[in-house]
Amino acid sequence: MKIYDRKTKQYDEIQQYGQGTLNYLYGSAPGRMLLKLVVSPMTSRIYGWWNGRKRSTRKIPEFIKTNEIRMEDFEEREFVSFNDFFTRRLRPGARNIDMTEEVLIAPADAKLLVYPVDENVRVDVKGREYTLNELVADRLDISAYAGGVCLVYRLCLDDYHRYCFVDDGNLKTSYNVKGKLHTVSPLSKAYKIYKENYRVVNVLETEHFGEVIHIEVGALLVGRIQNREVHSFCKGEEKGYFEPGGSTIIQIFRKDVVTVDGDIVEQSNKQIETKVNFGERIGIKNVR
Repeated sequence: MKIYDRKTKQYDEIQQYGQGTLNYLYGSAPGRMLLKLVVSPMTSRIYGWWNGRKRSTRKIPEFIKTNEIRMEDFEEREFVSFNDFFTRRLRPGARNIDMTEEVLIAPADAKLLVYPVDENVRVDVKGREYTLNELVADRLDISAYAGGVCLVYRLCLDDYHRYCFVDDGNLKTSYNVKGKLHTVSPLSKAYKIYKENYRVVNVLETEHFGEVIHIEVGALLVGRIQNREVHSFCKGEEKGYFEPGGSTIIQIFRKDVVTVDGDIVEQSNKQIETKVNFGERIGIKNVR
């Protein structure tokens, strides 16, 4: 899988964690039969229970090595479980948050793709067409987002799994949508995962970017999405975190509100994800 690195302006090849197992589950008839069990919330709850036990810390050294995690970026302490390790915090100064008011920042360490929202409030994500109504489970009026932009941040196992607010503002509403837990890798492209997967839909009223739909999407073996209970927030403030597994954040902006940086758009037009970090600039507010 090819990923664009903005800093080096080079492409990196990354391997999908558990590639063989996922190929079997999504690429074979026996695997697809087993898949029905694997993507159930119950399986993720059992996996989460195991990873919350002290014995699960045995997995940590190999996980760090396999995923080439820079532990110097994170708090130095003893972890009591694999879940505790997975949701570890960054050390102070490990990420630079661009606090320029007009700048849009990435909410998380992730691989980013940008998609236009058409005038019929539809978006084509990796060859699968979604209506915005599908993404929000038909519970919001999304007509104002016609012609806007949709940002899809895919968090892999090697990424920091806490995420932040991208501007100052207030939480207007938030609700859960029950569903399955497919992998968010390209292997699940036959499924409309952002319609089928468990997710949390938030509507944020932000100071510089207006109303923003912010969706946290669970993925294979992500048993829980943990959000802080806040009504008002500041740019860069932690919003929540994902427990073990890959996951996705989707953000949708209204028309003519933000311009995403050209290098990210260029790569997205080629269906190549761009590596971004928590707090990094990825766009700027449009001047009206």
